Amino acid sequence: MIPDIEQKSLAEIKTFQEQKLLELLRYAKENSPYYQEVFKNHNIDIEKIKTLEDLQKLPLTTKEDLQKHNDEFICVPQHHILDYASTSGTLGEPVTFGLTDKDLDRLAYNEAISFECAGIQKGDLVQLMVTIDRRFMAGLAYLLGLRKLGVGVIRVGAGIPELQWDSILKYKPNYLITVPSFLLKMIEYAEANHIDYRNSSIKGAICIGESVRDQEFALNTLSKKITEKWDIKLFSTYASTEMSTAFTECTHTQGSHHHPELIIVELLDDNNEPVQNGGIGELTFTTLGIEAMPLIRFKTGDIVQLHKEPCPCGRNTLRVGPIIGRKQQMIKYKGTTLYPPAMNDVLNNFENIVSHVIEISTNDWGTDEILIKIAASHQSDDFLQQIKDHFRAKLRVTPKIEFTTKEALDPIVFNPLSRKPVHFFDKRK
Repeated sequence: MIPDIEQKSLAEIKTFQEQKLLELLRYAKENSPYYQEVFKNHNIDIEKIKTLEDLQKLPLTTKEDLQKHNDEFICVPQHHILDYASTSGTLGEPVTFGLTDKDLDRLAYNEAISFECAGIQKGDLVQLMVTIDRRFMAGLAYLLGLRKLGVGVIRVGAGIPELQWDSILKYKPNYLITVPSFLLKMIEYAEANHIDYRNSSIKGAICIGESVRDQEFALNTLSKKITEKWDIKLFSTYASTEMSTAFTECTHTQGSHHHPELIIVELLDDNNEPVQNGGIGELTFTTLGIEAMPLIRFKTGDIVQLHKEPCPCGRNTLRVGPIIGRKQQMIKYKGTTLYPPAMNDVLNNFENIVSHVIEISTNDWGTDEILIKIAASHQSDDFLQQIKDHFRAKLRVTPKIEFTTKEALDPIVFNPLSRKPVHFFDKRK
């Protein structure tokens, strides 16, 4: 069931969001120590913020603001907080978020409509292949959303292909929620242990943490490697702890859908000015309906493209394209701008590559240097040259590449303290 607001005209959606924005600003002025100080220091009269365009009159909120003033963002007494979540800390110190009972209901609603977007419905059975411990908001959100939908959940957690397959063969779930690269390990285990995975109960997977499409919405190299062997549907979902909201693909897979009742979205250029239609910029959001820790004009650091034409599914909301990269992870290399996802995609083209790590450092001249460490089933000078040629063809540059072993990389890539595989390490000064 598509929420009514998501089928309204763009003008109606805008009017709805402007009303919700004013409610949020009044709430923040009354309850948020952080935003009270911001409004006072910038002489902001919130009653003059009447349109989405007026958001430009408000200061931006950054990850550094959250890290420095974490507790000042809390708008409710501590005894109203029923759950604590924290960010992964990938790009800095983790930030803690409290959630009230109302916030948990909102989180469940968000995931329920997001899963419905991808075609999951009451009566389905979903295997949850991510952690719900260590204050990980997403795992909890998935559980709450599926429960709200009336969908059965098998909480297996992350990793261990043998345990995953034991569960699939016993309970016969329809969908998986997982990091997509782990599906390759599932296939590898199934083939080694004579499991007929092609005729399993799995119809699709909701993929987190890694992109499954390119900017034209075609399957990227990683997804092709999966679907060429295992004929299942792959759906992208994009979310963060800060937004408590998910953008998930519908069955038409033309971008991840925005839920206007939950979040206001802006796209900003390097000067923090709105990006024109079709442009690329930093996703910036304002949360709606959050009680404990609402955020106003929060810069995610994620570089994306927005798509505003109507979707065949009936939703008129904008859609977020695959993440191009993180602003802090942008690399300037020999006159070319690169992001790690583009390099991952090049490496995923090679069947022989079983693992890799990308390291960025600063050289003696103060410019970016790239070192890619590769574990491959076959190592030779000819294969190394093939990889370099492919980089040159796809990205116009060739980074430094060296061979290593899977045993050396696995403890780095699959750090037990990380919620997903880590292939990128930024060692720049």
